[in-house]
Amino acid sequence: MIRRPPRSTLFPYTTLFRSRGQRNSYPIKLFYTSNIPIILQSALVSNLYVISQMLAVKFHGNFFINLLGVWPDVHSGGSRSYPIGGLCYYLSPPETLTHVIEDPIHALLYILFMLGSCAFFSKTWIDVSGSSAKDVAKQLKEQQMVIAGYRNESMTHLLNRYIPTAAAFGGLCIGALSVLADLLGAIGSGTGILLAVTIIYQYFEIFIKEQSDIGSIFS
Repeated sequence: MIRRPPRSTLFPYTTLFRSRGQRNSYPIKLFYTSNIPIILQSALVSNLYVISQMLAVKFHGNFFINLLGVWPDVHSGGSRSYPIGGLCYYLSPPETLTHVIEDPIHALLYILFMLGSCAFFSKTWIDVSGSSAKDVAKQLKEQQMVIAGYRNESMTHLLNRYIPTAAAFGGLCIGALSVLADLLGAIGSGTGILLAVTIIYQYFEIFIKEQSDIGSIFS
């Protein structure tokens, strides 16, 4: 038996399982991979920045190095570390809303990169971390839990209709929130704010779960 969400809501999906006559719910959250996509995206961009700056210092003025990134004052040791050209420039967030108006192509490429990379990393992470539909179905089978009305062989196929979609869509939302914070000029980077909020929320979820477990023990 599958409990489908109302038409006005896409997530979370909740599937009912039956184990020896008992029913339990398995929620598939919107942010299925949490803040992992933005962490991987930040690591990718940071490493690209470091490599580009190192090459710019060593091969200053080289045409191919400038395609990767152009940095101001690479020889004078300037404190600014914001790219002014090349690939790194288009992967960096616009500094202000005025910059968006002046260079809409930069803003558009940055938004597409953020959304695409976060969705890609989110879908990739579920396979790497053991939280894909196949892994979840295996874990449920080991716990002697099945989906009511479905055979064990059909569990992977059924979960595969929801988990990759939740992961990709959650990654898109994470990227969109980060872009929105950057464009609105939030204090600090949008990525940093998003990481702080998601980490605090994870601890809040752990606290709520522990409280419910303690309440079930003493009830």
